[in-house]
Amino acid sequence: MKREIGTLALLLLVLQFRMVFGQKTSNLDELLNWCLDARHHKKLPGPESDLFKQCTPWKNRSCCTEEVTKKIHEDNLYSFNFNHCMHQTRKEMSSECHRHFKQDHCFYECSPNVGPWVVSEKRSWRKERYWKVPICASDCEAWFNSCAEDYTCTDNWSRNFEWLESSQCSSGTKCRTNFCPKGSECKTFKEIYLNAQNFCEKVWDEAWEYTNDSSPCMRLWFDGRRGNPNDLTAKHYAFAIGGTGSLSASMQFSVAMVVIMWIVY
Repeated sequence: MKREIGTLALLLLVLQFRMVFGQKTSNLDELLNWCLDARHHKKLPGPESDLFKQCTPWKNRSCCTEEVTKKIHEDNLYSFNFNHCMHQTRKEMSSECHRHFKQDHCFYECSPNVGPWVVSEKRSWRKERYWKVPICASDCEAWFNSCAEDYTCTDNWSRNFEWLESSQCSSGTKCRTNFCPKGSECKTFKEIYLNAQNFCEKVWDEAWEYTNDSSPCMRLWFDGRRGNPNDLTAKHYAFAIGGTGSLSASMQFSVAMVVIMWIVY
């Protein structure tokens, strides 16, 4: 039992230090004005004269351009097929479910508030991603409820699809798009994910973390005329990170090693 408790504690510590050492800076200004290093993002956030439909809340301080937001709604930036279950169900994704995914996409492309959660990633189309951003439970529940009767064939959309050449891309030309894994069965979101928390945390490979509304959390969408409520949430977490910035990386590592040795031995 003692060994099992020690192993569990070690795993929890490793997870905590993945966040500490994965975090790219403790500089508050950078954390609070961060655009991902990815294909369609601007280098730094700034105002836009206009953004399109579900992306409009971010126009006062945005990591995306108007052209990118139009493609989110009218085209497809990544040739991603939301109707990947048509071959089994003959049903397209509902407009309400798709609306929430567009809001999610707008957040990904436009939000300047993801600095505290940015980690490095090696993909052809991005060098950074965000990991475990706290999404407000009410926003997550609304998203899941809108998609509960829609269909998918896998829980992790970032990792489990097969990407094959297709002539059915929105541009009308051949491209690579996502197909259901071989042998998979299309089921409703409710059957695949069971609940909202499981959905939000799994669909984009832990990009989101389900968080009670009573705690600092991110809004997937908001009324931009009243300001961006996610600014305050980002500040809360950025100050928490900046508060530990006085310790050097070597000192943090030494402390971590001492604690790990204490658990193991």
